[in-house]
Amino acid sequence: MTKTKNGAVGGASKEAKRLAAMLLDVLAGSRTPPQAAEALGVSLPRYYQLEDRGLNGLLAACETRPRGRQATIETQLHMLTKENEQLKRAMARQQSLVRLTQRTVGVAPPAAAKATGKRRKRKPSVRALRRANRLRQESEGEAGTEVPGVGTE
Repeated sequence: MTKTKNGAVGGASKEAKRLAAMLLDVLAGSRTPPQAAEALGVSLPRYYQLEDRGLNGLLAACETRPRGRQATIETQLHMLTKENEQLKRAMARQQSLVRLTQRTVGVAPPAAAKATGKRRKRKPSVRALRRANRLRQESEGEAGTEVPGVGTE
């Protein structure tokens, strides 16, 4: 709805203006609700529904609104995108300063981390124990006796 110079509502339909005039007449006391319902051509319960909707609209319009421009999703997205670009530029600047400082001081840059995925580390085993177990199995297979002094683990 738009207001004209004299304060009248410009975008409302003819029917809406007629209903608003009837509601105001009833609220002012110049008509009774049954008279307004008859003039509008609706039943009395329907008139009360329309009156309730009109009063709720009036109350909603009377709520105080926050001042200034309100942030919408689009403006927040734009602001976050802009901040992200600024942070990327700052990070690139810091990285170049670190590289320059490392070159000046003579420190080698750290090695890049390998992307190994989710491979599990192999459990370390002592080569001597593995070799001893293999020799024990081979000797048992051939001679059928244990090799003295070599323990199993």
